[in-house]
Amino acid sequence: MNIVVLTGAGVSAESGIPTFRGPDGVWENHRIEDVASPEAFLRDPDFVHGFYNARRAALHGVAPNAAHFALAALERAWEGRGDFLLVTQNVDDLHERAGSRRLLHMHGELRQMLCAACGARHPWLTEADTATSCPACGETGLRPDVVWFGEIPYHMEPILAALDRADVFCAIGTSGVVYPAAGFAAQARRNGRGCILYEINPAPTGERYFDHVIAAPAGEGVPEFLRRLGV
Repeated sequence: MNIVVLTGAGVSAESGIPTFRGPDGVWENHRIEDVASPEAFLRDPDFVHGFYNARRAALHGVAPNAAHFALAALERAWEGRGDFLLVTQNVDDLHERAGSRRLLHMHGELRQMLCAACGARHPWLTEADTATSCPACGETGLRPDVVWFGEIPYHMEPILAALDRADVFCAIGTSGVVYPAAGFAAQARRNGRGCILYEINPAPTGERYFDHVIAAPAGEGVPEFLRRLGV
Protein backbone atom coordinates (compact mmCIF):
# COMPACT_ATOMS: atom_id res chain seq x y z
CA MET A 1 0.00 0.00 0.00
CA ASN A 2 1.43 3.33 -1.09
CA ILE A 3 1.06 6.50 0.98
CA VAL A 4 1.40 10.15 -0.02
CA VAL A 5 1.24 12.83 2.68
CA LEU A 6 0.93 16.57 1.99
CA THR A 7 1.78 19.02 4.77
CA GLY A 8 1.07 22.72 4.92
CA ALA A 9 1.67 25.68 7.19
CA GLY A 10 -0.62 24.32 9.91
CA VAL A 11 1.99 21.69 10.76
CA SER A 12 4.80 24.20 11.29
CA ALA A 13 2.50 26.69 13.05
CA GLU A 14 2.41 24.37 16.06
CA SER A 15 6.18 24.86 16.34
CA GLY A 16 5.74 28.62 16.39
CA ILE A 17 6.36 29.42 12.71
CA PRO A 18 3.82 31.99 11.42
CA THR A 19 1.69 31.08 8.43
CA PHE A 20 1.69 33.21 5.30
CA ARG A 21 -2.06 33.52 5.04
CA GLY A 22 -3.10 33.67 8.70
CA PRO A 23 -3.60 36.81 10.77
CA ASP A 24 0.10 36.79 11.66
CA GLY A 25 1.16 36.32 8.03
CA VAL A 26 2.44 39.86 7.57
CA TRP A 27 5.98 41.07 8.17
CA GLU A 28 6.50 44.69 9.25
CA ASN A 29 3.16 45.77 7.73
CA HIS A 30 4.05 44.53 4.22
CA ARG A 31 1.93 42.11 2.23
CA ILE A 32 3.62 38.79 1.69
CA GLU A 33 3.35 39.35 -2.07
CA ASP A 34 5.71 42.30 -1.63
CA VAL A 35 8.49 40.04 -0.38
CA ALA A 36 7.68 36.77 -2.13
CA SER A 37 7.62 37.50 -5.85
CA PRO A 38 10.25 37.85 -8.59
CA GLU A 39 9.04 41.41 -9.15
CA ALA A 40 9.62 42.29 -5.48
CA PHE A 41 13.16 40.89 -5.66
CA LEU A 42 13.95 42.89 -8.79
CA ARG A 43 12.50 46.03 -7.24
CA ASP A 44 14.23 45.82 -3.85
CA PRO A 45 16.49 42.78 -3.45
CA ASP A 46 18.04 44.02 -0.20
CA PHE A 47 14.63 44.29 1.43
CA VAL A 48 13.65 40.81 0.25
CA HIS A 49 16.94 39.39 1.48
CA GLY A 50 16.26 41.02 4.84
CA PHE A 51 12.90 39.29 5.06
CA TYR A 52 14.38 35.86 4.40
CA ASN A 53 17.40 36.49 6.61
CA ALA A 54 14.99 37.14 9.49
CA ARG A 55 12.95 34.03 8.72
CA ARG A 56 16.10 31.92 8.42
CA ALA A 57 17.39 33.20 11.75
CA ALA A 58 14.04 32.44 13.38
CA LEU A 59 14.46 28.75 12.56
CA HIS A 60 17.19 28.56 15.19
CA GLY A 61 14.57 29.10 17.88
CA VAL A 62 12.01 26.48 16.87
CA ALA A 63 11.88 22.69 17.02
CA PRO A 64 9.86 19.88 15.42
CA ASN A 65 6.56 19.06 17.09
CA ALA A 66 4.60 15.85 17.60
CA ALA A 67 3.27 15.87 14.03
CA HIS A 68 6.76 16.04 12.53
CA PHE A 69 7.99 13.18 14.69
CA ALA A 70 4.89 11.07 13.98
CA LEU A 71 5.35 11.43 10.22
CA ALA A 72 9.01 10.42 10.51
CA ALA A 73 7.90 7.39 12.53
CA LEU A 74 5.34 6.50 9.85
CA GLU A 75 8.04 6.62 7.17
CA ARG A 76 10.22 4.23 9.17
CA ALA A 77 7.32 1.91 9.96
CA TRP A 78 6.30 1.79 6.28
CA GLU A 79 9.66 0.47 5.13
CA GLY A 80 9.00 -2.70 3.15
CA ARG A 81 5.22 -2.26 3.25
CA GLY A 82 4.88 0.06 0.25
CA ASP A 83 6.00 3.40 -1.11
CA PHE A 84 5.93 6.45 1.14
CA LEU A 85 6.33 10.09 0.09
CA LEU A 86 6.02 13.21 2.20
CA VAL A 87 5.36 16.37 0.16
CA THR A 88 5.58 19.64 2.05
CA GLN A 89 4.57 23.15 1.12
CA ASN A 90 6.69 24.41 4.02
CA VAL A 91 10.13 25.91 3.47
CA ASP A 92 11.46 25.16 6.95
CA ASP A 93 13.55 22.09 7.78
CA LEU A 94 11.51 20.73 10.69
CA HIS A 95 10.56 17.52 8.87
CA GLU A 96 14.24 16.77 8.27
CA ARG A 97 15.12 17.55 11.87
CA ALA A 98 12.44 15.11 13.01
CA GLY A 99 13.95 12.37 10.86
CA SER A 100 11.97 12.44 7.60
CA ARG A 101 13.99 11.38 4.55
CA ARG A 102 11.48 10.52 1.79
CA LEU A 103 10.58 14.17 1.46
CA LEU A 104 10.07 16.72 -1.33
CA HIS A 105 9.91 20.48 -0.72
CA MET A 106 7.58 21.71 -3.45
CA HIS A 107 8.05 25.36 -2.44
CA GLY A 108 11.79 25.22 -1.88
CA GLU A 109 13.89 25.49 1.27
CA LEU A 110 14.58 28.51 3.44
CA ARG A 111 18.01 27.21 4.45
CA GLN A 112 19.17 27.02 0.85
CA MET A 113 20.26 29.62 -1.71
CA LEU A 114 19.98 29.53 -5.50
CA CYS A 115 22.48 31.19 -7.83
CA ALA A 116 20.88 33.12 -10.67
CA ALA A 117 24.15 32.98 -12.63
CA CYS A 118 25.00 29.26 -12.64
CA GLY A 119 21.92 27.61 -11.13
CA ALA A 120 23.83 26.02 -8.25
CA ARG A 121 22.08 25.42 -4.93
CA HIS A 122 23.86 25.80 -1.61
CA PRO A 123 22.92 25.01 2.00
CA TRP A 124 22.70 28.35 3.81
CA LEU A 125 22.37 29.06 7.53
CA THR A 126 23.55 32.67 7.71
CA GLU A 127 22.56 36.02 6.22
CA ALA A 128 22.86 36.94 2.54
CA ASP A 129 22.58 40.14 0.54
CA THR A 130 23.12 41.43 -2.98
CA ALA A 131 26.90 41.39 -2.54
CA THR A 132 27.03 37.74 -1.45
CA SER A 133 28.87 35.62 -4.02
CA CYS A 134 28.05 32.09 -5.14
CA PRO A 135 30.46 29.50 -3.68
CA ALA A 136 30.38 27.64 -7.02
CA CYS A 137 30.93 30.36 -9.63
CA GLY A 138 31.87 33.43 -7.61
CA GLU A 139 29.17 35.62 -9.14
CA THR A 140 26.75 37.70 -7.10
CA GLY A 141 23.02 37.28 -7.55
CA LEU A 142 22.13 34.64 -4.97
CA ARG A 143 18.45 34.46 -4.06
CA PRO A 144 16.52 32.44 -1.52
CA ASP A 145 15.74 29.01 -2.98
CA VAL A 146 12.02 29.33 -2.42
CA VAL A 147 9.16 29.30 -4.91
CA TRP A 148 7.65 32.76 -5.14
CA PHE A 149 4.22 33.80 -6.38
CA GLY A 150 4.08 33.29 -10.14
CA GLU A 151 6.78 30.59 -10.17
CA ILE A 152 6.31 26.86 -10.80
CA PRO A 153 6.58 24.62 -7.73
CA TYR A 154 9.43 22.15 -7.58
CA HIS A 155 9.28 18.35 -8.10
CA MET A 156 5.86 18.31 -9.76
CA GLU A 157 6.64 15.31 -11.98
CA PRO A 158 7.57 12.89 -9.15
CA ILE A 159 4.76 14.25 -6.96
CA LEU A 160 2.10 13.62 -9.60
CA ALA A 161 3.57 10.17 -10.32
CA ALA A 162 3.35 9.30 -6.62
CA LEU A 163 -0.27 10.49 -6.49
CA ASP A 164 -1.08 8.22 -9.42
CA ARG A 165 0.27 5.25 -7.40
CA ALA A 166 -1.21 6.25 -4.05
CA ASP A 167 -3.53 3.98 -2.07
CA VAL A 168 -3.73 6.47 0.81
CA PHE A 169 -3.46 10.25 0.58
CA CYS A 170 -3.46 12.54 3.61
CA ALA A 171 -3.52 16.36 3.60
CA ILE A 172 -2.39 17.91 6.89
CA GLY A 173 -2.59 21.53 7.98
CA THR A 174 -3.20 22.95 4.52
CA SER A 175 -5.94 25.35 3.46
CA GLY A 176 -6.73 23.58 0.20
CA VAL A 177 -7.00 26.84 -1.73
CA VAL A 178 -3.54 27.22 -3.31
CA TYR A 179 -2.89 25.31 -6.53
CA PRO A 180 -1.37 23.02 -7.59
CA ALA A 181 -1.39 21.45 -4.10
CA ALA A 182 -5.13 22.10 -3.81
CA GLY A 183 -5.64 19.66 -6.69
CA PHE A 184 -3.69 16.77 -5.18
CA ALA A 185 -6.74 15.19 -3.52
CA ALA A 186 -8.61 15.12 -6.82
CA GLN A 187 -5.56 13.66 -8.54
CA ALA A 188 -5.34 10.85 -5.99
CA ARG A 189 -9.10 10.22 -6.15
CA ARG A 190 -9.07 9.58 -9.88
CA ASN A 191 -5.97 7.35 -10.01
CA GLY A 192 -8.08 4.20 -10.37
CA ARG A 193 -6.66 2.50 -7.26
CA GLY A 194 -9.53 3.28 -4.91
CA CYS A 195 -7.31 5.69 -2.99
CA ILE A 196 -8.54 6.50 0.53
CA LEU A 197 -8.26 10.20 1.35
CA TYR A 198 -7.73 11.76 4.79
CA GLU A 199 -7.74 15.36 5.91
CA ILE A 200 -6.27 16.56 9.21
CA ASN A 201 -7.16 20.15 10.11
CA PRO A 202 -8.63 21.96 13.13
CA ALA A 203 -11.09 23.58 10.70
CA PRO A 204 -11.77 21.07 7.89
CA THR A 205 -11.82 22.56 4.41
CA GLY A 206 -15.05 20.84 3.39
CA GLU A 207 -13.37 19.41 0.32
CA ARG A 208 -15.67 16.71 -1.09
CA TYR A 209 -12.88 14.31 -2.01
CA PHE A 210 -11.91 13.31 1.53
CA ASP A 211 -13.24 10.03 2.93
CA HIS A 212 -12.09 10.70 6.50
CA VAL A 213 -11.67 14.00 8.31
CA ILE A 214 -9.75 14.26 11.56
CA ALA A 215 -10.76 17.65 12.97
CA ALA A 216 -7.76 18.32 15.18
CA PRO A 217 -4.43 20.14 15.20
CA ALA A 218 -1.66 18.27 13.46
CA GLY A 219 0.06 17.32 16.71
CA GLU A 220 -3.06 15.40 17.75
CA GLY A 221 -4.40 14.40 14.36
CA VAL A 222 -1.27 12.80 12.89
CA PRO A 223 -0.86 10.25 15.73
CA GLU A 224 -4.56 9.41 15.27
CA PHE A 225 -3.95 8.93 11.53
CA LEU A 226 -1.14 6.50 12.35
CA ARG A 227 -3.42 4.57 14.68
CA ARG A 228 -6.00 4.23 11.91
CA LEU A 229 -3.28 2.88 9.63
CA GLY A 230 -2.33 0.36 12.27
CA VAL A 231 1.10 1.89 12.95
